[in-house]
Amino acid sequence: MQKNPLVSIVTPTYNRSDFLPEAIESVLSQTYENLELIIVDDGSTDDTQALVESYQKDPRIRYFYQSNQGQSAARNRGIAESRGDFICFLDSDNAWVPHKLERSLLAFERFPEAQVVYGDNILIDENSVEIGRNNMRRHSGKITDRLLNDNFVSMNTTMTRRQCFDEMGGFNEADRIAEDYELWLRFSTKFEFRYIPELLGFYREMENQISSDKQQRFEGNERLLLKFLEQYPDAVAAKRRRRGLSHFYTRKARYEISVKAFGAALSDIAKAMKYDPWWQGPWRALAKMVLRR
Repeated sequence: MQKNPLVSIVTPTYNRSDFLPEAIESVLSQTYENLELIIVDDGSTDDTQALVESYQKDPRIRYFYQSNQGQSAARNRGIAESRGDFICFLDSDNAWVPHKLERSLLAFERFPEAQVVYGDNILIDENSVEIGRNNMRRHSGKITDRLLNDNFVSMNTTMTRRQCFDEMGGFNEADRIAEDYELWLRFSTKFEFRYIPELLGFYREMENQISSDKQQRFEGNERLLLKFLEQYPDAVAAKRRRRGLSHFYTRKARYEISVKAFGAALSDIAKAMKYDPWWQGPWRALAKMVLRR
């Protein structure tokens, strides 16, 4: 890795001028300074442009406006405009810890075979008050089979070598839900990931987020997961494919049981059993549903 490489940060935004300053300031306060912050305004109607202009005394900030096309299109615009050797993503309602870039680059030095590094998040509310720590189980190496279970790659903590986008493209602009999941699944078929067991970012949870609608998120994940397996049939062995799908439908059923959607839960338990009847997961979910009812 070259000494002191340029890091590009892509921040898509749409009517988030209330939270955007926190995101910008968390970039400008990084301990690693050779960076560019590319803000792609996806058709905001608030005072986002004026807000960004107030920060543009720092030449590292670059601003682009486009008509509203969705987050994936905005991120792809940012990738296209970027000049760095590494690319990071920071949503406009989230933020980073000051050493996020420094720790990510150190991981690339320690693990030169990695093409994507990522870590953990601190969960915050609308007032930036900590409400938890996102320490779900994460994995390193060739992670496709693990990703079938769940998307554990926290996008706002990632740093990715530019060559990944050059070789495999960016986000699928047809996806409006879980678009990062599709990207990591696709990248995992070719590239190695490295998990950094450190808190690198702040992830804001709000009621009006698409990602806060768990049922909608599960449905979006299901569509892209099945499409991915259709497009990359050799990405994982058949046995692991069946186990991964069984894990997914069991996890979906457990959520449906928690909200008392028992009909949907039973349907998903049946799917989980069909894929892997010898795994105990769906049978335990069935027992939980019976007891819950």
